Amino acid sequence: MPTDPTDPVGRFLAALDPDHREAVGTRPVQEQERLAAAWERELETDDGLDTLDELSPPAAEAEAARRVLAREGGA
Repeated sequence: MPTDPTDPVGRFLAALDPDHREAVGTRPVQEQERLAAAWERELETDDGLDTLDELSPPAAEAEAARRVLAREGGA
């Protein structure tokens, strides 16, 4: 099922690998929203992800998700 493009939490969860998706999916909604907001900021502000996004948007989203979890998610 495709992800709703207006749902940042759903898009963030979809960018995660299955193990992290399950772990983050069990966290409180506020925590999921905070991580999704950080993920969107990472995508918007990292110039290196812009280049990757041109080649493979899903890869750029996955890389941003990995960075956010490493930095803010404690995973």
